[in-house]
Amino acid sequence: MKRRQHHPGADQPILPLLWLLSDRRNDAGIETALRSLPSGSGFVFRHYHLDPDTRRARFDELAAIARQCGHTVILSGDDDWGADGHYGSATRPRDGLFLATAHNADELAAAVAAGAEGIFLSPVFATASHPGAKTLGIDAFHALARQSPVPVIALGGMTHERARELGWSRWGAIDGLGSTNVA
Repeated sequence: MKRRQHHPGADQPILPLLWLLSDRRNDAGIETALRSLPSGSGFVFRHYHLDPDTRRARFDELAAIARQCGHTVILSGDDDWGADGHYGSATRPRDGLFLATAHNADELAAAVAAGAEGIFLSPVFATASHPGAKTLGIDAFHALARQSPVPVIALGGMTHERARELGWSRWGAIDGLGSTNVA
C-alpha cells in the first residue's frame, strides 16, 4: 500500500529532515539504527549488494520495522514493493514520492526537470561510499542548494555534528546514522 505524507490542505509531500540510507556497511546494525531514529524520519533502502530475492526479503523486513517506527520508506530502483516512493537518478518512477540524486548543477537541474520532490545532494564531505571523490564542501553545497526549488537533503560524510557545521537541518547518512548513537 502506498503511503504519502502531505501537508494539510497542500499538494506537496512532507519530507523528513533525517534520512538513514541502507548499505552493506551498516546492515549489521540497521534494525537498531531504524529504531533509534526519531519517529517520522526517512529510510532509503538500497542494499545493492544482495541478489534480487534476498534483496526483496530484506526490504520487506526493514520496511516493516521502519513503518512500525513511523518512518517514510523509499526504495532505490524501479520495483514496486509497496514503498512510499523511489530514489535514484533523474528519471521519474511511476508513482509515489520521487527523491533524486545529484552531485553538481547539471544533475540538480535534471532532477528538478524530472519532477523530483526532494534531492540528495552529495558528497558534501568525504565519505566511505565514494573514497577519494571530490567533495562539495560547505560553500558549494549551499550555492547549489539555493538553486533548487525543491527540498535538498545533504548527503556524504554527514553526522549530527557535520549537519550543525553545515547549518542544514535536512540530511541523510549511511555510516553517520548506522550506529545506535543517532539521537
